[in-house]
Amino acid sequence: MTERFRAGAGRLCLDFIRTLRYRGTPSELEELPDAAAWGAWIDQLGPFSTPVHPASADDARAVREAVHELLTTSARPSTRRRLNQFAALPVPAPSLTPSGELRWQASDPASAMLSLLARDALDLVTSPEFARVRRCAGPECGALFLDTSRPGTRRWCSMEICGNQAKKSTYRAKAGAS
Repeated sequence: MTERFRAGAGRLCLDFIRTLRYRGTPSELEELPDAAAWGAWIDQLGPFSTPVHPASADDARAVREAVHELLTTSARPSTRRRLNQFAALPVPAPSLTPSGELRWQASDPASAMLSLLARDALDLVTSPEFARVRRCAGPECGALFLDTSRPGTRRWCSMEICGNQAKKSTYRAKAGAS
């Protein structure tokens, strides 16, 4: 099954801000245009075992932009306040089913997911890992990712996509110059 949303950036909050794909380019694409898309993102990347049906995606997009600002610039006081407010919301609670499976529950799963995302962003920006947040070198990408490579020199958010495209471009340029 092909996943609808990209994952693998190294932190949940980094995967979340990638829902504005190709940020800042002419190809920019909003992946959370409505509540159904936000619910699909939660279903794919969140902890809940049953589908989530949020009423709106407005708060999700607002939190996403606040997280992006926090990670890429000197966040304004209003941005910090917004993230602190969402981080203070209740988070999902674990429970053990009679069959021994772990399930996550929340009275409002969409708000609980926003709380998890805000908390993850606040944790990241105050951790040593923050020094390893990189912007993808792909000219059309620009996604942020956590560089977990030993030397800390990873250039692309995904070797399979952006890295492969860069290598193909380099090869074509060399082949054309010959």
